[in-house]
Amino acid sequence: MFSLKNRVVVVSGASSGLGAQMARGFAAQGADLVITARRIEKLEALAEELRAMGVRCLPVKCDVTDPAQANAAAAAAEKEYGKVDVLVNCAGSAKNAGVLEMTDEEWNFTMAADLDSVFYVTRAFANVMKKNNYGRIINIASMYGLVGNPAIDTVAYHASKGGVVNFTRAVAAELAKYNITCNCICPGYFATELTEDVLKTDDFTAYMKATVPLGRYGKEGELNAGAIFLASDEASYVTGVILPIDGGYTAI
Repeated sequence: MFSLKNRVVVVSGASSGLGAQMARGFAAQGADLVITARRIEKLEALAEELRAMGVRCLPVKCDVTDPAQANAAAAAAEKEYGKVDVLVNCAGSAKNAGVLEMTDEEWNFTMAADLDSVFYVTRAFANVMKKNNYGRIINIASMYGLVGNPAIDTVAYHASKGGVVNFTRAVAAELAKYNITCNCICPGYFATELTEDVLKTDDFTAYMKATVPLGRYGKEGELNAGAIFLASDEASYVTGVILPIDGGYTAI
């Protein structure tokens, strides 16, 4: 079960962090990859690593906040492989502030990086999937798209990720007629370039231990199983699902 051999998987935001981890997970299942991000040198290094695992990999420089670049990435993937089977929307960034202090620039930056980008990339690649009447779209949101939090003020991040959650449901309903599923993973606290400075502080570690039933941060690779399941042929009747992988944070 869950083989992805002969499937083409696109992972945005693959230059580091969760995107790179999931790309490795898909390669281990036999998938050929398209990896995108702004930092092409990091993509090239990851591509070499993935090819050494016996799969094909196309690195594509892409700023997902630019719809023209998203369209170009989809065209490059289709030219290289003739199809796209799976899309993982993992790219994102954020500026943190509360509703009383957040500037327009901080709000717009976060919404562009975390919500507008998901629309641009999904539109581009779903139009390729539609041609083959097959697709798996997996949006990486956040448990903060499901709940608020008292530890750090980050209102735009909550709003953008909440938007991704319901965007997922809307796309699932719309694209079902093309045999395209759309699901959403909501990660909990995982160390990435964007989060590690906050997570390693004593205060935040204490907060985590008090609010995450499993009492620890997520480990590298612990998103992969959920993503592989949702990308698989076996998940053909699963669509519109919001899957927290958060150590139980949203259960209490």
